[in-house]
Amino acid sequence: RKIGPDDMPRIYNVVEEMKIASGLEKMPDIYIVDDPALNAFATGRDKNHASLAVTSGLLQKLSRDELQGVVGHELAHIRNRDVLLMAMCSVLLGTIVMLAWYGSRVLFFGGGTRRSSSGGGNAQIIILLVAVALMIFAPIMAQFIYLAISRKREYLADASSALYTRYPEGLASALEKIGASTEQLKSANKATAPMYILNP
Repeated sequence: RKIGPDDMPRIYNVVEEMKIASGLEKMPDIYIVDDPALNAFATGRDKNHASLAVTSGLLQKLSRDELQGVVGHELAHIRNRDVLLMAMCSVLLGTIVMLAWYGSRVLFFGGGTRRSSSGGGNAQIIILLVAVALMIFAPIMAQFIYLAISRKREYLADASSALYTRYPEGLASALEKIGASTEQLKSANKATAPMYILNP
């Protein structure tokens, strides 16, 4: 549910502080996910259309300094336009996987079986082997690239949060609590899981 400054002043104040520290011009919309799990995420296509969501469990179990660290991390994703970047990476990864899939169908069902009488059979075998190798390794390499970019952006958000809060121990302590939590986020699914600070 969306909240305003009068609904939950503590979280609203923390987000407002981190918004000023991060240099964002517009206050992101704040949403509370009623769930005991410790988690949060930011979304939005740009800085002017951003939203931040935190679980009720996160609000109950983190101190103010820890909450600032988590909110700073999520606002860093907004400031660094990570949501847009990761969406573009996802589209690129999906495109590569689809091209490999269609390529395999064309290769195995469509053609490549004709032999020329002028000795081009060796070239066709080489092309076939290269095509099969690309179909197998291109999606795997694309996934590795996606994961590498994602990890780098997480490190950047952590560093940015430490810069905004001037207290890196707050984020470190929050991440320890989040990592040690055994509560599963019930409202998450495979499509939304990558958005959260911790995979639910």
